[in-house]
Amino acid sequence: MNINEILNKCDHTLLLQTATSDEIISLCDDALKYKTASVCVPPCYVRLAAEHLKGEVKVCTVIGFPNGNTTSDSKAFEAKEAVANGADEIDMVINIGALREGNYDYVLNDMRAVRNACKGKILKVIIETCLLSDDEKRVMCRLVSESGADYIKTSTGFSKSGATFEDVKLFAENVENGLKIKAAGGISSIADAEEFIRLGADRLGTSRIVKIAKEMGI
Repeated sequence: MNINEILNKCDHTLLLQTATSDEIISLCDDALKYKTASVCVPPCYVRLAAEHLKGEVKVCTVIGFPNGNTTSDSKAFEAKEAVANGADEIDMVINIGALREGNYDYVLNDMRAVRNACKGKILKVIIETCLLSDDEKRVMCRLVSESGADYIKTSTGFSKSGATFEDVKLFAENVENGLKIKAAGGISSIADAEEFIRLGADRLGTSRIVKIAKEMGI
């Protein structure tokens, strides 16, 4: 797989608390040049990114980020506002505490609230694998498959660790209903990206692959 094929699967991402408008514009310009799948930006920059990209690259944003423990109504409002501001894709964080205590109905309804708020747009569900047991990850594969979401995503990139090969393999073995997989956090090389894709990831959340392309003079 060549680097351009990998770039086409990347959500080129900048979610740092310190991100500025100029940095978001630079992120968008990189996405246009390298034809990434999307840019993933904080909610406050969705309108800026959408106006700059003019539909040439998808705009993704994050909901309930990074902790996931805002209310379902709050998440739904965030998602609806993001779509109104020009978001094409929504990456939401589950309520991890509800999952850990076995309140699966809450977790499922939380996802469905966001699904209903962004109908017609791509929805990715972040489950933060580094905080979960393998059994909990399998449960989430089933619940996300039932929720109507389009992707299950490994990580926020803001917790203890990001995507692992083992987690993407586990996802691939347990997702249903055509659910796709996004690996995010800690993807630091072309070899990493290729392996995640080989194991079943359809999207990669990273800014590193664009940096590598620049270093290669592409």
